[in-house]
Amino acid sequence: MKTFLLNLRNVVISGFFFLLPLFVVSIIITKAWTALASVGANLAGIFGMKSIMGFGGTNIFTGLLMIAICLACGLLVRLPFMAALTHAIEKSLAKYIPGYDTYKALAEEKLQNKIRKLPYAAALIKQHEYWQPAYVVEQDHEGNYVLFLPDIPETNKGHVLLANESLVKLMPSVTANQLDASLKKIGRGLLTECGIQLK
Repeated sequence: MKTFLLNLRNVVISGFFFLLPLFVVSIIITKAWTALASVGANLAGIFGMKSIMGFGGTNIFTGLLMIAICLACGLLVRLPFMAALTHAIEKSLAKYIPGYDTYKALAEEKLQNKIRKLPYAAALIKQHEYWQPAYVVEQDHEGNYVLFLPDIPETNKGHVLLANESLVKLMPSVTANQLDASLKKIGRGLLTECGIQLK
């Protein structure tokens, strides 16, 4: 019974953290829509459009206003000052909203077909009689490594290990993005496409 309750608690917590960013986004969109609805109603009244093709004039003008604001912000963010300000705000959001970076990266990949360049080196770490793919996060002058061992196929999750250079094999011919792509395919291509040699 205790194990069941513990598992149930873990599932509920996982669900909460999954819903939290979605909840925050829905609140932001709802607040923005509510704030712009009165302006949209005024514009619909000025142009005398109570409905357009069966849709309420207020909703049409509110939607157009939201698109116009997103367009203006998209142009503003191209200015160096605004880009720096946006970066500072995103750092704050990432600090206080769990999973913000992950959801932002996923949104960018889906909406902009943007492939994020992973800032790591690809490596293998020896564990018993086999090698496990890893990313080199940090390395010191004494031959010690901080490695990130990704989960498969969700490579943005995993765990961190500290290892000595005797257990680490760097793969300079393989980029972190190539390694990531193969791991998302459950390892397919590690030997052929990435050309990893275990000798």
